[in-house]
Amino acid sequence: MSWLSKFFSSSIGQKVIMSLTGIFLMLFLIVHLLGNFQLLKNDDGEAFNTYAFFMTHNPIIKIISYSLYAFILLHTVQGLRLWISNRASRGSNRYAVNHTRSSERSARNMAWFGMVIFIFLILHLWQFWLQMKMGILPAAEVPAYDHPVQNLYLPVAEAFQNIYYVIFYVVCMVVVGFHLWHGFWSSFQTLGLAHRKYSPIIKIVGYVYSIGVSFGFAVIPILSYFSK
Repeated sequence: MSWLSKFFSSSIGQKVIMSLTGIFLMLFLIVHLLGNFQLLKNDDGEAFNTYAFFMTHNPIIKIISYSLYAFILLHTVQGLRLWISNRASRGSNRYAVNHTRSSERSARNMAWFGMVIFIFLILHLWQFWLQMKMGILPAAEVPAYDHPVQNLYLPVAEAFQNIYYVIFYVVCMVVVGFHLWHGFWSSFQTLGLAHRKYSPIIKIVGYVYSIGVSFGFAVIPILSYFSK
């Protein structure tokens, strides 16, 4: 086994993978949120359908999307491996170490938050992405293209008129916010980018980012529900 494979199979290596994939996913969330804001335009889904068609047909974006799916899976698997490893370690040292500190509780909760988010993603992809990939959505005319495109706006708009789905979505975004808050600063720490002088700034940026992104995603279904 080479040094590289040994490193990535080690506890530190697994944390590095978690950090790198996590940073990639955090960057993607900004792009995804900007796209979802098109749902708030009062144009019967024209802007959102234009955005959705571009994101699913541009070759470069498609390559990034496939990488995204792989990173989500890798991030989930590595997270579970670390969680299982940490549980085993705590079990063998439960009398030697005090694990009541808030930072450690937050780290342990990351696995549970991640599981909730992963379940949400599966349902989210099944409800919207899969329908589009199967080509079963109705067609919609958009001025940006000289041919009809799949009307992804329709199932999204219908889902956001279901109060139970809106509540479920908002709760999941709260979980996403907590997950991002811990993941943001811990990613920098794992990669050795933490510094006594800059760590407070990194934590503030992470705090603003986690609240801003989760709030941005949560407010879209709320506004969509009350605007109809």
